[in-house]
Amino acid sequence: MPDDAVVDANPKFGVGLFMVSYFQNGTNNSQNISNLVEQAKTAESLGFKSIFLGHHYLSASNFLQPISTLAYIAAHTNRILLGLGVFLLPLHNPLALAEELATVHVLSNGRLIAGFGCGYREKEFQAFGVPYAQRFSKLEEYASIVGRLWSGEAVSDSGSYGSLSNATVHLANGWKAPEIWLGAFGEVGIKRSARLGLPWLAGPDGTLDILEQRVKLFRETAMNTSGSVPQQLPLVREVYVAESDEEAIEFARPFLEKQYSDYKSWDHGLTIEKILQGTAVVGSPETVLRRMREYQNIGFTQVVVRSEWPGMSLESSSRSIELLGREVLPHL
Repeated sequence: MPDDAVVDANPKFGVGLFMVSYFQNGTNNSQNISNLVEQAKTAESLGFKSIFLGHHYLSASNFLQPISTLAYIAAHTNRILLGLGVFLLPLHNPLALAEELATVHVLSNGRLIAGFGCGYREKEFQAFGVPYAQRFSKLEEYASIVGRLWSGEAVSDSGSYGSLSNATVHLANGWKAPEIWLGAFGEVGIKRSARLGLPWLAGPDGTLDILEQRVKLFRETAMNTSGSVPQQLPLVREVYVAESDEEAIEFARPFLEKQYSDYKSWDHGLTIEKILQGTAVVGSPETVLRRMREYQNIGFTQVVVRSEWPGMSLESSSRSIELLGREVLPHL
């Protein structure tokens, strides 16, 4: 393994930052990219463990695709892990994707986390000619192939993607392979991750009681199927930090309300009150620290926070990130 490779096998609790990589049409994309890089550098300097970018096609905004964007950010950072959260795996050939992501892993000195998901927007599947009903089976099939290729195995197999004969991703040689995380909300998806022996990336819903039940389900299923529980157990949360609880709630309320009203195809069943009181982490540094410790006590090893929502100014999100980094992270 190269001497300067970054290897983070320590499951110690950490906080990651989900960065918004889509921008209003008509804005200056050069400035947008510059701001994104500065945010990544700030997160690294404040002690965040990772940064994550989302993935979509046919967006109504200027949406930077995550693979090339992470490769660009890799050149401007040194330590922070670079994550996909989540990449729409069923829309891509697993061999091509394994090669592309292995390249980012090499360019970043081994800092990639490959978070995969099945997607939920039918028009993306229609555009790629992929049957929407096959998204779950393809997620499982393709994740297995990518993992085998990254392990150094010479893969001979065939499936819905095509046929492989002694296929090897040589870029993977000499490196600790990127971790594969599988995003899921429901019981079937949680069990899928456990059965495959892969970390489950928990979505931004669920009260503490519900999360405890889901973690128990994941662990029990993993032990009964794959025989062990993955070290990493990451969680996504909507987070906003201000000087007081009242200030944070007043500021975050309209943005969160707009964000979740846009998720029309995701039947989340959440009112703004439920979001503010149970699933989002909105408040003073003391309140946010307490909530982070609750997630840690349940068994989560990393919380990936989203502190920026459509319509929010860069200054406002930066204030929250700075408070989180300076007033919360040192105590974790």
